Amino acid sequence: MNIADRAPMLEGVRVIDLTTVVFGPYCTQILADLGAEVIKIEPPQGDQFRYSAKSAKTPGMSPGHMTINRGKRSVVLDLKMPEDRAVVRGLISDADILIHNVRRQAIERLGLGYEPSKELNPDIIYVHCVGFGSDGPYRDLQAYDDVIQAASGTATLVCRVDGDPRPRYIPSLIADKVAGLHGAYAVMAALIHRLRTGEGQFVEIPMFETFAHFMLKEHLAGETFDPPVGPIGYPRQIDPDRQPFPTADGYICIVPYTDESLRPVFTVLGAPEILDEQRFATRSLRWANIGALYQAIATLTPRRTTAEWLKAFHEVSIPAMPVRDIADIRADPHLQAVNFFVRREHPTEGAYFDMKAPVRFGVAPGSLAAHAPMIGQDTEGIRRDGWIGAP
Repeated sequence: MNIADRAPMLEGVRVIDLTTVVFGPYCTQILADLGAEVIKIEPPQGDQFRYSAKSAKTPGMSPGHMTINRGKRSVVLDLKMPEDRAVVRGLISDADILIHNVRRQAIERLGLGYEPSKELNPDIIYVHCVGFGSDGPYRDLQAYDDVIQAASGTATLVCRVDGDPRPRYIPSLIADKVAGLHGAYAVMAALIHRLRTGEGQFVEIPMFETFAHFMLKEHLAGETFDPPVGPIGYPRQIDPDRQPFPTADGYICIVPYTDESLRPVFTVLGAPEILDEQRFATRSLRWANIGALYQAIATLTPRRTTAEWLKAFHEVSIPAMPVRDIADIRADPHLQAVNFFVRREHPTEGAYFDMKAPVRFGVAPGSLAAHAPMIGQDTEGIRRDGWIGAP
């Protein structure tokens, strides 16, 4: 059988998606890419992320919505109305997964908490995307990406690099997306558990804890030990000299990460004698003076162009890449060669560029799923398909 003819790995898995913005929708978009049938339940005005940019051709069809809600079917239901809550209960009774980011007290008031849902469907995998874990004092607080970057200490990391005391956010919805990735693997682990045991379960994905876990893998550093052996913060990443290096016509990234790669780097740069200085005589001294090594590299790289340096470094297997403006990424030759950007035709929005799923499977590949839906475009279709049954 041709690989392209294989059924997607999550085909037949039914997901009821009550999430909004990025955290939950990113999780369910990954599931949709792998073949799950995702029913996105939206309020009459739609998910607020539909309106995240002024560049949308049609109100409610923002670029963010186009990329993060592809492969889903949109059903409009007003959960303030008893008859629409009954519809959701009917959907839950025939689903594999319910995933939502409704606040704890609100979901209980709606009668859609875990216990009522389990009564409807004992095998349900019930996933709650929350800002903060239910065991801690922040459990009832709202959370967005900026809030989590602030609370986790991430917004102060740049201060350690450049000395500017003003905290700053990483210019990406990184906490949302990291938590969404955790959500995707947690859902699939729960599915495997159910296949083995027949048991559904409650799963909580707290954004604060998942992002703190993500950031502290390297930055816990000296405070890993008790008592601490040094300060918190991974020294290499917060060293102010860890920056792209200037060239004759731009900037280049060079990573002399291993101790063994340092001499080839300085040999290519034409100054191997630098490593014979006393302050770089041993491994421990080199790492203690890593900032000085970066400074030495920065004084040498302006002698040649970026392309000349890339050729020289790649010939000796030193990791190096040009520093591009993000506006130029669409033209990246590697991404073009692997067909990363796919030009598609949306039935209402016209031509647009999507990004294919980045993970490759040799037997049952994922694929670009259906286009992101208009608000409520699948409500009647879902009824015809028999998804919406009795509560």
